[in-house]
This record gives sequence, C-alpha cells and structure tokens, in this order.
Amino acid sequence: MSALGGRLVGAIEAGGTKFVCAIGRDRGSELLARQTFATGDDPSRVMSEVTSWLLERQSELGRLRALGVATFGPVDLAVDSPTWGRITTTPKRGWQQADLVGPLRRAFPGVPFGLDTDVNGAALGEQRWGAAQGLSDFVYVTVGTGIGGGGMSGGQLLHGLLHPEMGHMLLPGTAEDDFPGVCPFHGRCWEGLCSGPAIAKRAGCAVEDLAPDSDAWAKTIDCMAQAIVNLTCVLSPRRIVLGGSVRKAGRLGEEAFFGRVRVGVRELLAGYIGAAELSERGLERYLVPPVLGDDAGVCGALALGQDQLRAV
Repeated sequence: MSALGGRLVGAIEAGGTKFVCAIGRDRGSELLARQTFATGDDPSRVMSEVTSWLLERQSELGRLRALGVATFGPVDLAVDSPTWGRITTTPKRGWQQADLVGPLRRAFPGVPFGLDTDVNGAALGEQRWGAAQGLSDFVYVTVGTGIGGGGMSGGQLLHGLLHPEMGHMLLPGTAEDDFPGVCPFHGRCWEGLCSGPAIAKRAGCAVEDLAPDSDAWAKTIDCMAQAIVNLTCVLSPRRIVLGGSVRKAGRLGEEAFFGRVRVGVRELLAGYIGAAELSERGLERYLVPPVLGDDAGVCGALALGQDQLRAV
C-alpha cells in the first residue's frame, strides 16, 4: 500500500496526436498526476519521455504495481505473438512496427501490463465510470485525427482476428459528393470522409473555424449518420458513445452536431428497427457524448491496469 491510500497504477493513452500519461490508484478513476507528450514521428523519443515521467512520479508517489496502455493502432494484441505490443500498419508516419511494450517492460520489470486499443480502453472507462455504466453491449467511437471504434459484447471488450477497425468501414456517401477522402488505404472510408483532417481538407479550414451552415458539415454529418446506422444494424448495441474532438463541432457546437446526426440516423433507419431507443426521443439517450469527456481514454487505460492488478 502507498501512503496515498491504495496501490498505484500507471496509465498511458497513446493517441495519434498526443500521449496522455497518468498515475491512479487500484480503484476509482481519480488521477493523482498526469502529463501530455506530443506523439510526433519518433517513437523512441516519446517512449523515452513517457518512461522517464512515470519513473519520476514513481520516485515521488511510490512503486507502480501495474500499467495500463490504451493505444492507437492497428496494434498486435496477441499475447503469444513475438510482436505483441507493436503498432503495425498505421498510416502514422514513423510508427510502423513501433514497439510500445518493450521500453515499458525494460523500465518496469515484472510489472503486469494491460494492453488494448485506445477506443476499447475508452469504452472500458465509460462502462466503468461514464456513459455506458450498467451496459454489457455498447459501442464507443472516437472521431478526431482518425476514427476508431471499440466496445463490449456480452460484457467483454470486442476482439477477434485483430481488433475492430470501425473507422475503416466503407461508406456510400451521397450522390453529389465527389470528395475522394483522405485515408491512404481506402480513400472514402469513415475515417477518410469524417475525421478532423478529412473535414479540414474538404472545407479548406480547420474544424473549429467551419461555419455552422457549411456544406462540409452537411456532407460530413450525412456520412456520420450512415456509419452509425451500420454499427446499429451490425452490432445491435444498446448505446453508442461518440467521443473525440470532432464531436465538439467548433462553431456548430456539440448539441447541434449530435442533434443533426440523430436526425440523419432516424431518417436512414426509416423505422425498420422497432426499438424505443431509436425513436426520436430515444436517440437522445442512444447516441451520446462521453461522460468522461477527453479523459475517457486515459481513464480506460487506468482501468486496464487495475484489471491486471486484480488478476495477479
């Protein structure tokens, strides 16, 4: 036990833009310390910064008993794989085959690790402390620099052949929309059409500067609704939590953004799924922002570490 009243757990949310590092306890979502580092294109630099910061906090607060890492991907999550903990085919420059786990294992030998995607981590955080409490079947999506989705089915985080890559589902778009998308792999996938960089390229300005009545918002929201309908029909979640920076929607505003996406979802479903959650009023509780806000990912990483600590 530490002097702070609980065993200490380190948490790392590894995102495409920034790494958020924190120290918490073995229970609860309180963060005792946190720091942010730019992701950049040099994995060795950022991993050195992360491990140094964690070691410094350990010397001040007490020994870390577990670590949780929630990372952007694609990432190898197979614990019996020789490349477990490595980023694989990401379009993020400099990060292909980058080793996240190795530097942490060397800095904290013998400390148990919880590792998952950033979106599964955020889903776990929201299920434990946020918008998905009490639910065993839901989806969490983040829309920012990229788009990713995770969640739970039957109370278990979604995994499979690799892990869900919801942001790369292909979308039909609209007939009058010839925007080619920005995804280097798929062009007009959800990430290619609706991520922050996609909106900026389509509109010619940053998301936060985009006028509320911009045609770029209209087309983005049309595509967003298509993707939400796909998730609803394929996975049948009881709730979809939509996080990330794009949901704040700059001058349009978060409330208006969610309202317009919900209208689009209802119109596309066309009454086919007769669930109260998908009615006009029900959608206000079905498609929601994260309660933990921008801390969903790092709190989820903390939860991953807590779960590892309980398992040993």
